[in-house]
Amino acid sequence: MVLNERELTEYGVRLGGELAPGAVIALTGELGAGKTTLAKGIARGLGITDEITSPTFTLINEYTSGRLPLYHFDVYRLGESDEAVAGLEDLGYEEYFFSSGVTIVEWADLIETLLPENAIRITLSYGADADTREVSVS
Repeated sequence: MVLNERELTEYGVRLGGELAPGAVIALTGELGAGKTTLAKGIARGLGITDEITSPTFTLINEYTSGRLPLYHFDVYRLGESDEAVAGLEDLGYEEYFFSSGVTIVEWADLIETLLPENAIRITLSYGADADTREVSVS
C-alpha cells in the first residue's frame, strides 16, 4: 500500500488498536522511511499518552500509559547483525519480546534471527514522490 505521513500514522493507530499482548512488530526500511512515524501511530492506538521518540541512543524506551505496555527498540546503533544480536542478548530482549506488552523493533533486519516467528514484519520504503511511503506487511 502507498500512504502519506498522515495515512501512515492512521494505519499505525488502527494496528495498535488491534494488537494483543506479546505482539512483536518488526520495522525495516531506509533512514527516514517512516519507522518512527508508524511507531508513534501504533503507540496512539495502544492509548499511550506519552511523547514517543526514537530510542536511537538508549536502545529501548518503555511506555506504560496505554492499555498495554509498549517496548520500543531501535537497534541501528548496535551495528552489524552479530553485534546487534549480542547487544540485545545482553539487554535481556526475551523479557520484552515474550511479555504481556507490545514490542516494536526499528531496524529489525539487523536482528532477524532473534525475532519470533509470528512477528509482524513491516517494510517501509520511499514512494514515487517525497510525500508517500510504500508499506509492505507480512
